[in-house]
Amino acid sequence: MKFLFLSGGAHLVWDPSAPRAAGGAELQVALMARELVRRGHEAVLLGADTGQQDGAVWEGIRIRKAGRYDTGGLKDTMLAWPKIHRVLREERPDYVIVFGWTALLYALAWWRWVVPFKLVFVCALDAEIDGELRRQRPVSGGLFYRGMMKADVRLAISEYEAELFRREGMSCDVMRLLLREREFAGNADKPLDLLWVARCQDVKRPHVFLDLAEKLPEARCRMICTPHDRALFERVRERAERMPNVEFVEGVAYRDIQGHFNAAKIFVNTSSHEGVPNTFIHAGLGRTAIASLEINPDGMFGVFSAGVLGGGDFEALTAGVRELLDDPERLAAASGESVRFVYAWHDNDQNIAVFLRAAGVQ
Repeated sequence: MKFLFLSGGAHLVWDPSAPRAAGGAELQVALMARELVRRGHEAVLLGADTGQQDGAVWEGIRIRKAGRYDTGGLKDTMLAWPKIHRVLREERPDYVIVFGWTALLYALAWWRWVVPFKLVFVCALDAEIDGELRRQRPVSGGLFYRGMMKADVRLAISEYEAELFRREGMSCDVMRLLLREREFAGNADKPLDLLWVARCQDVKRPHVFLDLAEKLPEARCRMICTPHDRALFERVRERAERMPNVEFVEGVAYRDIQGHFNAAKIFVNTSSHEGVPNTFIHAGLGRTAIASLEINPDGMFGVFSAGVLGGGDFEALTAGVRELLDDPERLAAASGESVRFVYAWHDNDQNIAVFLRAAGVQ
């Protein structure tokens, strides 16, 4: 079978000269493609044009490009669509997979009449199905929702998202996030106390991490912040660089990111909305405890005592992080639980089997 993934930046995960870091959804696309190739299928990544060679092959995956549809701009999307169509006609995939929201999902749903394929949608964020996206973006969010309804196969990355699909009358299977490598390699001597890693967006609430660093002036903190909202990024960088206990890093290539988790005692998530953060998996692989202000996918903190859940309360998060740093035995136990979380929920063979079964591939 041939699988084509429409993803603006998934190819950056494998590109040795990538001009920017890939995001969590892009990482999952790249890993899905690699797992399918390992099982004898063909995989194509149709990405935005970031300067990659059209037709290059990395990790057994053929890389194609189609303009800058990733910007979300109407003009860029319209200019990219003929290129997307050309690649679809050239590749003739059996399946087209979209991971996360895009109004192009609606266009692809109709384009199956021109170039036949089965359309697979993987939900990346709770907001894609709980109505929040449609409230924020009535036009593009509405088109995306209709495309989601027309998809041949739908997958969620958590049981909670699957339940949201069912409430909307849509069938769905659960495929949890994949791992790049199943190696638990945390440093024996962790020089960092707190680590924060994310794109610079309002939803990630980077200033909350800096608030935490101010509350814990003895903690050695590292903030890896990838530019997205440029104005917010500059404000965050300026503030972080004035703080003596914070090391500010402007983005890190995916191939290097795990080393930062391996070096940290606690990973801190301050987002207001996410599906299942890839960073939680990196933390587990690095034997790193997790402190989350709000994100608790499928109630994981009730299943695995992997650290601290603030429940939306900043003071509770601060107190919990302080207690972990002051109690080496409790910190070690939380680090072990973060490993158990990854081991129990994120088995590649099991999750790719779910994907193939849902798609009807033997």
